[in-house]
Amino acid sequence: MINQKLMKKIIMLVGMLVSIAAIQVVFGQGKEGVITYEVKTNMHRRLTGAQEGMKAMVPEFRTSKQQLFFNENESLFKPLIEDEDEETTSNSSGMRVVLRSPMAEIYQNPSTSSIISKQEFMGKDYLIVDTLKVSPWKFGMETKEIQGYVCKQAYYTDESIPDRKQEITAWYTDQLRPMMGPDRFGSLPGAILALDINNAERVIVARKIEIRLLKKSELKVPAGGQAISRIEFRKLMDDQMKHGGGSGGGIIIRN
Repeated sequence: MINQKLMKKIIMLVGMLVSIAAIQVVFGQGKEGVITYEVKTNMHRRLTGAQEGMKAMVPEFRTSKQQLFFNENESLFKPLIEDEDEETTSNSSGMRVVLRSPMAEIYQNPSTSSIISKQEFMGKDYLIVDTLKVSPWKFGMETKEIQGYVCKQAYYTDESIPDRKQEITAWYTDQLRPMMGPDRFGSLPGAILALDINNAERVIVARKIEIRLLKKSELKVPAGGQAISRIEFRKLMDDQMKHGGGSGGGIIIRN
């Protein structure tokens, strides 16, 4: 017969193994899922140069939804509905201003330091392959709760685009996988659940967080489109804006 001391040790060992297994399951689940963000953009503040005169025809704010699909190593940020409705306004001359979010997919893989973007611009697809860079984040002392997750504050000034300095404030949680976030942002020791760009010029906030297994179709590396560098793509956009055209597909003029 097994004595009582040995029986207690066996029970304790079994209990520890069950606890470890449960922790591994929970931790593993937290590495895969989808985050739905609400993106609110101040359109008036984004209209500059040749487009500034269109403010009377454009609503001040526009809201859309985007999703971040993620697993242990990768993430993909893309629109919630790819064929989303367009918003149209017009003036007395009959000119119509059509607002829609540019179709873009942004894939990141920190383990390979790669970021791949598929971006639509003026009806054409472009594929931008780049290397992930660590932003010069500074860490604040404030915290707040977003969708049940405790988030910490981080911020920095983005000066990567000439003549377009941006003040970035992020709220991230270490309760989810690190090095991921909406758009091209990441490089923090947790998942970014909220972003404020230029004091509410663009605000991105997580509205739903689902921890679940992904379907194969939900997270794919973007492919197709004309290969182009990020510098070349930025120049393409700037040249078009100087001539009064659309800003990355966000504003289109139709007579």
